[in-house]
Amino acid sequence: MLGTVENNNQGVLIFAEGPSNSIENFIKDIPQCLPEASSLHSLEVSEVKPQGFSDFSIVKSQSISDEVTEVSPDIAVCKACLDDMKSQPHRKNYAFTNCTNCGPRFTIIKGLPYDRPKTTMSVFPLCNTCHKEYSEVLDRRFHAQPVACNTCGPQYTLHYHKGIEMDINAIIKCCCQMLEQGKILAIKGLGGYHLCCDASNEEAVKRLRQRKNREGKPLAVMLKDSDAAEVYLEMDSENKKLLNSWRKPIVLLPIRKELAASISIGLSTAGAMLPYMPFHHMLFEKLQIPAVVFTSGNVSDEPIVIDNDEALEKLATIADAVLTYNRDIHNRTDDSVAMIVDDKPRLIRRSRSYAPAPVHLSISTEGIFAAGAELVNCFAIGKGNQAILSQHIGDLKNLETLDFYTESVARFQELFRFTPELIAADMHPEYLSSKFAADLGIKTTLVQHHHAHIASCMAEHHLDEQVIGISFDGTGYGDDGHIWGAEFFVCDLADYERINHFEYVPQPGGDALSKHPWRMMLAYLYHYHGSDCTSLFPAFFENTDTHEREILLTMLKQNINCPLTSSAGRLFDAVSALLGICLNTAYHAEAPMRLEAVAIDDTEATYPYSLGKSISFKECFSAMIDDIRIGIPVAEVATKFHNTIVDVVVQMACDIRENRDIHTVVMSGGSFQNRFLLEKVSAKLKEINFAAFSQEKLPSNDGGIALGQLAIAAKRRELGLI
Repeated sequence: MLGTVENNNQGVLIFAEGPSNSIENFIKDIPQCLPEASSLHSLEVSEVKPQGFSDFSIVKSQSISDEVTEVSPDIAVCKACLDDMKSQPHRKNYAFTNCTNCGPRFTIIKGLPYDRPKTTMSVFPLCNTCHKEYSEVLDRRFHAQPVACNTCGPQYTLHYHKGIEMDINAIIKCCCQMLEQGKILAIKGLGGYHLCCDASNEEAVKRLRQRKNREGKPLAVMLKDSDAAEVYLEMDSENKKLLNSWRKPIVLLPIRKELAASISIGLSTAGAMLPYMPFHHMLFEKLQIPAVVFTSGNVSDEPIVIDNDEALEKLATIADAVLTYNRDIHNRTDDSVAMIVDDKPRLIRRSRSYAPAPVHLSISTEGIFAAGAELVNCFAIGKGNQAILSQHIGDLKNLETLDFYTESVARFQELFRFTPELIAADMHPEYLSSKFAADLGIKTTLVQHHHAHIASCMAEHHLDEQVIGISFDGTGYGDDGHIWGAEFFVCDLADYERINHFEYVPQPGGDALSKHPWRMMLAYLYHYHGSDCTSLFPAFFENTDTHEREILLTMLKQNINCPLTSSAGRLFDAVSALLGICLNTAYHAEAPMRLEAVAIDDTEATYPYSLGKSISFKECFSAMIDDIRIGIPVAEVATKFHNTIVDVVVQMACDIRENRDIHTVVMSGGSFQNRFLLEKVSAKLKEINFAAFSQEKLPSNDGGIALGQLAIAAKRRELGLI
């Protein structure tokens, strides 16, 4: 086989000459012999005049238009490279070993086409040995842009109480000793720093939480391998496959044997991941402890730290030592988070090893910028028929995260040669993402939050038709000015009709109430029983402040700062508080998560509810209160409540199908990250012949909103509606 292969900004271009049967076999082999981390979107074949090639060579990459090829996400170190670290003299214990099949990609790239001079590896000239590997077409490191070795590549430096250590073997030994002694380390990863400690040491974990100002949010742990993980966590074959995949995400798994109690406070699951950098593997080869906390290296609510000087300043107040290396991180990325539901991987946070891989749509997205939501933000840009989504940005509620957002938008524009022509933004006037979009001064289409959730799921599954859309989450600005969050739509990509919703309940204090679920419990009881609710049900308020209750009752009576909400999230908050599970929260969605954690799938019983112009849970609350008073176990009440929500969803879907003859149900919104809810709803809908869709490759929480915004804007433009 003779010819050339070229990686340009429109894709991979191959000229091949040879006997016809060889050419045919070559074409058949392309989709069958792809590297593990690659994907093939389309394969086009055409005949051209023979060029008389004398060999098969790689043509230097070039830009031939404003089109862009895909930017590869970062890839966990491969087994071959781990073997090289033990066998190749120039890579003996080299902690940045990589090849064409693994290593950093998105985190180091500055421009396209993807060549070493346009990465943060440009400051590391190749030594003669690495250059030979890089230039040899049959070598596994042929044109591997981050290729390096002990002679020419990046190096680690440990900053600790004894000073500075640069020998990698001494660094590993010292890090192991410190972790085993209960110390906290800040370790530079692929997309930013991690804060680490012994995951089996309760005092160390508590100290990390205190220093990081992370009161209750679950902490991820890293274990040596899946066998080690199985000692502490339950997993089936699909979970094991995801945990071991080349992306190496954090995987949420049921706890089998507890590590430190403060890892996952009040939850039945923990987030686990396996080593994905050479350094991680080197560390676990020597460690005498089973697991290490690996949580984002930041002060609570700020972006993950990527700069060495900033790490030495900020993280040194949290960690007892800081491990840096001298290769810059250009694009920060947190670890991705996933879980298995119905034997399918479901993303909860899409970042390292997933972003910025595009989602392919059936309509033109060219020139559309989707600003995303306020919480767990991710934005998107449109190129051709692609939606290119950013890495996880975070909650846009402080200057540091807004700066990260603004910086990332600018970098995506430059990297992907993108000029915005149309903006899609959430209709909430106070979202910082929507304000950012408005300041661009470009034609904008405003998108209702829950319509965007449904459209995101539709876009992922290539649906372009009328569907029954069910969107459950915590908040979202409705077109009637109220707070929505449990919506039943008939919708397509362009528009929606609101068919029904959970009843409106006053939300005293607005969004601040989400941190105090007991306040939402009070709001529901007031809604159903009036101002006597605290005297009627005193047991439910025993652990709440009397003065605060009186203020809230006054607010409710006089309708002061009590916006109306139909939110599923707030309903789950209220029930979590009613059951005494979570009265106040330390992090977003803690109350619903802890409510789910106590539910057990051992009954199909439900509570009564009423379907009307809205869906009322008055009878449900009365029945739950009766059960609590007679001593029915909390787990049984929580299970029956979940079953009730499942029943509501199925009943509403049936009613809409009967009236509209629509057989496709699309479910999205953060509440569908509830494994119990999603599994039961999906199963029951399929039993009665619905085509039921939920999100897999994109988060169903607000991290997927940008894709929905972009798809809606693209469809409206295609139809001439904007």
